Amino acid sequence: MTTTAVAASPGTKSAAATAARAVVSIHWFRKGLRLHDNPAFLEACQGATHVFPVFILDPHFAKPEKIGVLRYRFMLQTIQDLDDNLRKLGSRLYVVQGQPVEALPRLFARWGVTKLTFESDIEPYAKQRDNAVCRLAAAKGVAVHTFASHTLHDPEKYVAKLQGKGPPTVYQSFLKIFSSLGPVPSVVPMVDASVILPPLPKALWKGDEEGEGGGGGGGGGGGGGGGGGGGGGDQGEGEAVTAVQDEFRVPTLIEMGYPDTDAPTLYPGGETAALARMDLHLSNIKYITTFEKPKTSPNALRPSTTVLSPYLKHGALSARLFYHSLSSVLAKHKGPHTQPPVSLVGQMLWREFYYLHGHATKNYDIMEGNPICRQIPWGQDKELLAAWEEGRTGYPFIDACMTQLREEGWIHHLARHALACFLTRGDLWQSWEEGARVFEIYLLDADWSLNTGNWLWLSASAFFHQYFRVYSPVAFGMKTDKEGEYIKKYVPVLRKMPVKYIYEPWKAPKAVQEAAGCVVGRDYPMPVVEHSVVSKALMGRMKMAYDAGKAEGGGEGGEDKGGGVKKRAAASAGAGDGAVGGKLKKRA
Repeated sequence: MTTTAVAASPGTKSAAATAARAVVSIHWFRKGLRLHDNPAFLEACQGATHVFPVFILDPHFAKPEKIGVLRYRFMLQTIQDLDDNLRKLGSRLYVVQGQPVEALPRLFARWGVTKLTFESDIEPYAKQRDNAVCRLAAAKGVAVHTFASHTLHDPEKYVAKLQGKGPPTVYQSFLKIFSSLGPVPSVVPMVDASVILPPLPKALWKGDEEGEGGGGGGGGGGGGGGGGGGGGGDQGEGEAVTAVQDEFRVPTLIEMGYPDTDAPTLYPGGETAALARMDLHLSNIKYITTFEKPKTSPNALRPSTTVLSPYLKHGALSARLFYHSLSSVLAKHKGPHTQPPVSLVGQMLWREFYYLHGHATKNYDIMEGNPICRQIPWGQDKELLAAWEEGRTGYPFIDACMTQLREEGWIHHLARHALACFLTRGDLWQSWEEGARVFEIYLLDADWSLNTGNWLWLSASAFFHQYFRVYSPVAFGMKTDKEGEYIKKYVPVLRKMPVKYIYEPWKAPKAVQEAAGCVVGRDYPMPVVEHSVVSKALMGRMKMAYDAGKAEGGGEGGEDKGGGVKKRAAASAGAGDGAVGGKLKKRA
């Protein structure tokens, strides 16, 4: 893998550190929350006299209205696991709160830092943040080294192959670029006790002789944050030892401004759980070789897919390790096996596809100014959006999917498809941007590039253009769960409803509803829209928006451009909150 030392900006080499100076490194964990296949962390250890592993709790993300409690809990569990694993090597994780551009210069001064390493990130906020940090580091004489290891290939290598063109919007076209880059880089050795150096002794920290606390510690209090290694428990003879641990320990949800939660931890965060889960699936050769994602079940009571996505998102599992491990299993298999795009390897390539767009498509996560996005005059109905988010649409399968998402932080990809189609072009005519925002709150695996790409796809705004193919909120769930067991679990008010009516309880005679203890309109809502009517009307609105785009030269299908035709599309399709004669036909 190519590594780059940077200072003023990524890709440029700093002349900061001299050979005469002690090399004190900070490795800044953001994603890449693992010890295996972490080239930036290895670089921090290379030639260093002391290494400080650091995680910064950025207030940009610590907002319950932006990142939900289950997602934030998963992240805290992940950094706690990282801290636990580092302590086994004689090191630890230093958890700091604050803006990185403020926290890092304080740590540079406090610890006499000469080198900063981190894994590069393609998200817009991260790019701005990292450029600012690189400038500050250069001003402080700190050498910066960044590595691209969150994806199979460095996104910049894909961009170089494009030769000034935009990323392909068709998967098969992307595969040609992927193949042209050659083999996926090998996994680098794990950081272990033979590699990692201890941090600088606290007695040598600048300012600490006067009790100054320039780090902006993790917890900010004495409560048990699960920091490990003596961070909690009784005070006394260990008080002096735990002072640093308390300052830099992993905080609790409450300390981070979140409510505590007793929701079960179905998918514990961290590298330890990630590797165990990967190994479990890799041991099932039949599952690996026959996996076809479209044939997995969206409403199985136990996940029918790997649920490795939260670990890949946080970098607790290396994408390259999983890819090479899959490739090794398939290479040893004597018989046929499934192929991309539906295979497990195919799923990793979809991830690359969306990451390239996240890196190289301007305004990727919004409609306006997005060169690949259809300009569609979506409605703005807060009541409909709230009913969808809160699982109150009156369609049991849709409500069960959303309830599982809110309560557990994960749903099957086909459940995500059904929810996205229902909110946008299928039934409610609300913007995909709003849907993506809601998913960002609740999903443990909320990955900006993938989440945005999937919403663009399912709303038929980009990548997919067969807007007339709509998921039925009734028939789709029935295909894989005729008895409605999934609905009974996540919409328990319908548990006693006869199977005949469990997907459409409003059709049950009143006596049947009363016997089941669920009267529609009282105990469970009536459908917010009539799918059979509104879906046809919305197809008409989609056609008008597409026609308006073609009139502006946007084209349709293939490697197309969405155009910037919001006003014309709105005028031709008619304004308002949805579509049936210019108004959304709601059910009473």
